[in-house]
Amino acid sequence: MHPLTELNNLITEFYDKMSSWEMSVVKETGYSLAQIHTLEVLGSHGAMRMKELANRLSITTGTLTVQVEKLVQAGLIERQSIEGDRRSIQVTLTDEGKAVFQQHNALHMTLTEELTRHISTEQQKHLAQMLTLMNQVF
Repeated sequence: MHPLTELNNLITEFYDKMSSWEMSVVKETGYSLAQIHTLEVLGSHGAMRMKELANRLSITTGTLTVQVEKLVQAGLIERQSIEGDRRSIQVTLTDEGKAVFQQHNALHMTLTEELTRHISTEQQKHLAQMLTLMNQVF
C-alpha cells in the first residue's frame, strides 16, 4: 500500500471517530455543534471581531451573524460595538458561555489524555509538531 494511501485512510478514520465522539458529546449539551465550535474559538482566543471569528470558523459573516444571535439569546455571548469603528462588532463569552466552554474543553482534555496516555512525552511533542504543520496548510 502506498504510504499516502495508508495516511489518508488513517486520517479519515481518525476524523470519523473524532466527529462521532464530538457529536455525541455535543448532543448532551442541548447546543448545536456550530454553537459549541463558536464557544471553543472564543474560549480559546478571547474576544474578537465578527470578521475574525468567521475566518477562524471558516464560515461567512452572514452565517456567523445567525449563529451569534442564537448564542446571544441563549446568554452565552455578548456583542459590543468597537469604539471608533461603528461597523465592527466584537463578541465575547459571558460567564455562562465561559462555563459551557470550560465543561466542553474539559471533555476534550480527557479525550486527549486518553488517546495519548500510551505514547511518550517525546512522541506527544512530535505529534503536536506534525499536527501544527498540517493545520498551517488549512
